[in-house]
Amino acid sequence: MKKIAALSFFLCLLISCTSKPKKAGVFNVLPAPQEFAITGVSDLSANTLKTYYLEGEAKLPIMGNILKHLTAAQTAADADIVLTLDANLEVKPEGYTLAISDNKIALKAKDDAGLFYGIKTIAQLVEDATEQQVNLPLCSIVDYPLLAYRAIHLDVKHHLEKTDYYYALIDKLASYKINAIIAEMEDKLGYERQPTVASADALSIDEWKKLSDYAHARNIEISPLIQGLGHASFILKHPEYQDLRDNLESDWAFNPLDPKTYEVQFDLYLDAIAATPHGKYLHVGGDEVHTTGRNSGKTALELQLIWLGKVSEFAEAHNRIPIFWDDMPLKQADVYDPMFKPEMTQKEVDSVWNENEHKLTAFLDKFPKNCIYMRWNYSSPEALGNTKAMQWFRTHDFKVMGATAGQTRWVLMPQEESNMENIRAFAVSSIESDLNGLLLTLWDDDSPHFELYMRGIIAFAEYTWAGDKRSKSAIKTAYRHREFSNTLADASYAFIDDLEKPAAFWKNALLKGNKRNYLPKMENALSDGVIDLPNKTNKGTWTEKYKDRLEKAALWLESTDSIAFKIKDMKAMAVRNTYALDVYDQVNAMSHFAPKTLLALQTYDAATNPTEELAAVKNLMELQEEFKSLRKNFETVYAKTRILEKPKDYMLDQDHHAHLANQAVNFDWQFKAEMLFFDKLTKHLEDALYLESSGDLKK
Repeated sequence: MKKIAALSFFLCLLISCTSKPKKAGVFNVLPAPQEFAITGVSDLSANTLKTYYLEGEAKLPIMGNILKHLTAAQTAADADIVLTLDANLEVKPEGYTLAISDNKIALKAKDDAGLFYGIKTIAQLVEDATEQQVNLPLCSIVDYPLLAYRAIHLDVKHHLEKTDYYYALIDKLASYKINAIIAEMEDKLGYERQPTVASADALSIDEWKKLSDYAHARNIEISPLIQGLGHASFILKHPEYQDLRDNLESDWAFNPLDPKTYEVQFDLYLDAIAATPHGKYLHVGGDEVHTTGRNSGKTALELQLIWLGKVSEFAEAHNRIPIFWDDMPLKQADVYDPMFKPEMTQKEVDSVWNENEHKLTAFLDKFPKNCIYMRWNYSSPEALGNTKAMQWFRTHDFKVMGATAGQTRWVLMPQEESNMENIRAFAVSSIESDLNGLLLTLWDDDSPHFELYMRGIIAFAEYTWAGDKRSKSAIKTAYRHREFSNTLADASYAFIDDLEKPAAFWKNALLKGNKRNYLPKMENALSDGVIDLPNKTNKGTWTEKYKDRLEKAALWLESTDSIAFKIKDMKAMAVRNTYALDVYDQVNAMSHFAPKTLLALQTYDAATNPTEELAAVKNLMELQEEFKSLRKNFETVYAKTRILEKPKDYMLDQDHHAHLANQAVNFDWQFKAEMLFFDKLTKHLEDALYLESSGDLKK
């Protein structure tokens, strides 16, 4: 017996010495939990997770694709994951605790939302374990949001995505714990009470309701934004409504003293409310407008507050909380500028307010108390003037919420590191000021692809949920990890910040100054908008004139070449979201083309004999064919999710703010500068006797 026991001990020792230790993985939860402690590696792998048990009266949350295979166990002891709802759990609303032991996952949540978000965290951990072929970590998590309302802006005024994209987007937003959408519908809702307003491609009320229901099941509340008073071109451009204009020559603003204004606006509100049955808010817009009430003698501030009072009363009567952009009363009272001058001291800010605050307080009883005054600031939320304005509203018992931006008027793609620093600053100040929430605006004015907004959305999700826990570089790492693969988290795969610069250069590279957004309204865009071309009889002067631009072109050409190789490698390695990389690839190709064209013009300008000149001209004409191919590829990729063309009978408005995406019913607006450039180049080469009038190269 002693020999057998000794042999048994030896075998056990041998097995323990030769068995491989459990491999630890890299787990990157996004947004970061408030507390996350990893103490080792569990015995649980993604493959061993089979069952769940729901304790008490909890409602089973939507599991999502990663955990949808789980089945219900008969008892908690039999389950791999135990879900518990505990209203007394000591975390904030939407919070949860998560503990992974050797063979079980215990998720406790404060409420249904917390249970849902706990599942989303488990899904991220399982996704990481599966991808790295490791077991789940032994860990404990305590988690909850620091801002209750974490909303993104879905602006569809200039184009729609294919409907499937919106459903997939809702799933992704939910996975990052975004809990609200403000949908700026304009004419993309199929209004039934005022059908003239609706675009022919608008989603019906029922289609919007289905999206709203889908979002609600994933703890996302959709509320509508229906622009009013100003930004009303989508309504007032139609002949049927022209008599409601404040200025009969402009489709921008309603006359706030005409009762029919409210008949129309309230009809639109009713349909929008019906389309978003789970919404808490009705965003009424109200920004960037100056009205006279047909020269009524009332001040713009009086007229603004008359309108705001009526629409706020309507919202309350229909169980919605009105949200109002707060800029115009502040402008009309001359206290606006300090909000965008972070260099101003507190003394300087106070001086402006001391001089002008009476202009607001004179109408204090006209400001609706049921309204949320949304203080939007996309560039300087840290400015003392911004804080002062928000304090003024709160001091007078008005509700306040902030709005930051992941996209403003940037063309092709967002800039400034996806505006991360300003998102961080406004989120932090909102948390410190104990505000209810924050909105991330994503304007469609110049209409970059929505996939390009995701890094900014993820930064917003991080800062509004977790606060200022991680550095920008750490959030960028988490973005690459979660969106593409843990193998692409390394900084060597970072390219977006590098792409921002050539994309910004592309905007006006072939133009005279900042003209891209204004080309359609120029009387002679070829001569006044498009860049000058080399003079055949005065060689070298063009190169000297554009020396600085050509230096940048050479730099960005090299940069976009490098980015192209990096994106190619990433697409080969990514395990998810390769479509986003396809979109970035097209942006990079477009950004590459402009400097390439400038350098081809430099070669033409430098040609010293007919043979060199002819070769340079041939190269320029080949570039025109290359551009056609580039455009085709660009449209093919974008069209996988985006509806590129407006309906054939779509009526463009007066385009008061020069929105690129508002300047053509087809996708020409994206390429107008390049199209005009080649028109000018063709005429130039014909005049120089290099081309036939047919556009063929002369022999």
